[in-house]
Amino acid sequence: MLDVSEIFGPTIQGEGKKIGTPSIFIRLGRCNFDCDGFGVEYITPSGVKKFGCDSYYAVDSEFKKFWKSYETSQDLINVVENYIPKNYKPDIVITGGEPIIYWKNPEFQKLLEYYVNNNFNVTIETNGSLDIELDKPYQQEILYSISVKLSNVNESYKKRVNFRALNEMIAKSKYSYLKFVIDENHQNCIDEINDILSKLPKVEVFLMPKGDSNDEVVKNSIYVIELCVQYGYKYSDRLHIRIWDNKRGV
Repeated sequence: MLDVSEIFGPTIQGEGKKIGTPSIFIRLGRCNFDCDGFGVEYITPSGVKKFGCDSYYAVDSEFKKFWKSYETSQDLINVVENYIPKNYKPDIVITGGEPIIYWKNPEFQKLLEYYVNNNFNVTIETNGSLDIELDKPYQQEILYSISVKLSNVNESYKKRVNFRALNEMIAKSKYSYLKFVIDENHQNCIDEINDILSKLPKVEVFLMPKGDSNDEVVKNSIYVIELCVQYGYKYSDRLHIRIWDNKRGV
């Protein structure tokens, strides 16, 4: 069973290495983090006010009644087919929540294998905290966009930093990269990042401003850009938020 929060596109990838690339997004439900440190305020269906990330509706199980469950990968593939243009193949972005929760699910693997073998470029957006083995050739053709969480999410270091998983994705997929979300109040972020990177093979690194609204992205951008220039990291904007603010499904 694959729990899907939403499918949307084609639109553009708004962040990371493939920013601006036409893409279809498959957003899976469920996550192993709460990330209340990101401070996005929302109201649950039962009326409780909480704080989390900007994808809280794919994280908080209270929203599960709005998810759609697919028994087989083919059922999901058939639905996604309706989103694919006839004149080109957009990237397939599998996001969440946390998609790697489904890694050992045979239907999830069939989904990945189908898109790779049919010559789609596939991205999995993951927090990189869950154990994973890339022992199949098609798994190694996937781009792993790894958003390692820092202390500003209010999750424990042991829970959010899994060096075994990070090494597996970096070593076995040449397309993998790391992405760190930062705000102007996070003054020790570079020390955290450098400590993590010191224990990993060489890998492409992006810094990205925190924000679920255009105003917040703008507020944090200059600080993040200055860090990139000072330390030699790449800057990732949040283009979808700049264009559509916090509107879903674009």
